[in-house]
Amino acid sequence: MNYRHAYHAGGYTDVVKHAVLALLIERLKAKDTPICVLDTHAGIGRYDLLGEAAQKTGEFRDGIARVLAADARPAALKPYLDVVRTLNRGPAELRWYPGSPRLELALLRTQDRLVLVELHPEDAVDLAKAFAGHAQVKVHAMDGYMALKAFLPPAERRGLVLIDPPYEVTDEFARITRALAGARRRWATGVYAVWYPIKHRAPVAAFHAALKKAGLRNVLIAELLIQPDTDADRLNGCGLAIVNPPWRIESTLTSLFPQLLVCFGAIGRGSVNVTMLIPA
Repeated sequence: MNYRHAYHAGGYTDVVKHAVLALLIERLKAKDTPICVLDTHAGIGRYDLLGEAAQKTGEFRDGIARVLAADARPAALKPYLDVVRTLNRGPAELRWYPGSPRLELALLRTQDRLVLVELHPEDAVDLAKAFAGHAQVKVHAMDGYMALKAFLPPAERRGLVLIDPPYEVTDEFARITRALAGARRRWATGVYAVWYPIKHRAPVAAFHAALKKAGLRNVLIAELLIQPDTDADRLNGCGLAIVNPPWRIESTLTSLFPQLLVCFGAIGRGSVNVTMLIPA
């Protein structure tokens, strides 16, 4: 495994992923009963935007930095941005960016539980250190797809699974489809959020077709592109496939994503697509 997320922390794709993640957790918290969040490719707890990796790419400048500098920030971003601000000392400072584990823990209640899985040896050690002493958090150094078999269904019977692999292998979409279909057989009522990159449209279209063929139901697609998806050599956008989307999340994302295009300065060249790929 060579992928290190520190180079991409806080970029526009992180903003999209983490904003949606925060909204999903907030929707699940509408009921008092406990939830479990399983993060299958967790990374580390937080990222230093002044560190060598983040400074080398500067991706955060076109992502979270743009959002925080916007004259009007979408109201739906509040749960997510509150966590970002908490990590930094003041509104004028932006140094630390939350990985999904830090975001998840910040949003969960005391009755909820967080299971973090990371395969990269160094990141798994850092993750365990970052969350040592948190009774409601368990960290496991293992393959994320195996974690779907090991930890589902959770005892709480309510919750969310975030699947966000590094996409280093050519058959990642096929691996996701198989793992997701198996996970849903074990836990049919769970909410699953799969983040995916968008370069050229063809692989994404094939992924969507595979989800349909696998017999999945109730799948919402939410995509944001900052430029047309015609260049296979560059990251043009990202999307999430959300299985069992909570009530009203579709309308929230339909409103939010065009506002994010404004924040990213992508009006006129970017696009959004929020639609039910597979009905319930």
